Amino acid sequence: MNTEAVWQFLSTQGVDFGLKVLAAIAAWVVGRWLIALALRVFTAALARGQRIDSTLAAYLRSILSVLLNVVLILAILDIFGVKTTSFAALLAGAGLAIGTAWGGLLTHFAAGVFMQVLRPFKVGDFVQAGGVTGTVTEIGLFGTTIATPDNVQTIVGNNTIFSGAIQNFSALPHRRVDCLAKVANSVDPLDAIARLKPAIAAIPNVMAQPAPDIEILQFTPEGPLLCVRPYCHTDHYWQVYFDVHKAVVATFGAAGYPVPETPIAPRSR
Repeated sequence: MNTEAVWQFLSTQGVDFGLKVLAAIAAWVVGRWLIALALRVFTAALARGQRIDSTLAAYLRSILSVLLNVVLILAILDIFGVKTTSFAALLAGAGLAIGTAWGGLLTHFAAGVFMQVLRPFKVGDFVQAGGVTGTVTEIGLFGTTIATPDNVQTIVGNNTIFSGAIQNFSALPHRRVDCLAKVANSVDPLDAIARLKPAIAAIPNVMAQPAPDIEILQFTPEGPLLCVRPYCHTDHYWQVYFDVHKAVVATFGAAGYPVPETPIAPRSR
């Protein structure tokens, strides 16, 4: 019975259905090409205007891409006789179920809109957001892409970012680099501070104003613990951070300071 039904369908409507399939394939190929062309023109227009930064431009491009693809799918459905009005009615009837299933995605989308309005960071900023630290490479419709310092691409949901604390290390012109240096109890900490100040100030990219802070942070059983805190531009943070440690080793070594040793606890009898 089924074989006869299939054969009857092929003999009566097979050619028409095949033509519709070919038309749908052609529409998909041409439509995708036109969408790619439209996105390139849109991106070039935004770049030429220079009034919208790259972060917002990428976000608008994502929205336009989704809208154009939805239009293309509706056009292909229309080829098979599925009217867009019927399709819209079907979506409206299933709106509650879709809203429940996509509730999480919609919250990420809404958070992405607020992020574009409030602008806590932009593409290229070094941030800590959603428990991830790295450089922002893209702010999408539902998630933000962050490249971590060990070069791992991480996508964090926009709502996860927006509902928590955001630290933008690139927002201000300079940062303080926090380092520690310990000297032995036999060493005069004021002498160590006097020797460190010119050595730290001579490190490339350390700012003259504000001047580096070098003070006694606390006293430990091994000896005084010094805090060494120069300031630098955000782009030079890690270079200054590592160079400070090298400068401490070189300065204390040239001064002949002994290595701090942990006192041996007396044995109980």
